[in-house]
Amino acid sequence: MLIVSLTYRVPMDVVEAHLEAHRSWLRDAVDRGLVVAAGRKNPRTGGILLSLAERGALEAAIAEDPFSVHGVADFEVTEADMTTAAAGFEALLT
Repeated sequence: MLIVSLTYRVPMDVVEAHLEAHRSWLRDAVDRGLVVAAGRKNPRTGGILLSLAERGALEAAIAEDPFSVHGVADFEVTEADMTTAAAGFEALLT
């Protein structure tokens, strides 16, 4: 599993200016099977993406995310080998 932590680098008004384009990119990434879940951090300092894709494919897609293209957020990709999951979440195991 890949866990992607996004951290905003710019003021919130700049984030908001690129948010709809980022959401469009995110919907496409989900449709393509690159992202299985995503959401905002609380407090709102960035977001989290969960992926079961190959790292190279995910990193190539991240390079096209408007948040990446326009320097809105830093992206940190962490690879994790999941070994335990609750019932219904077995697909996350590696």
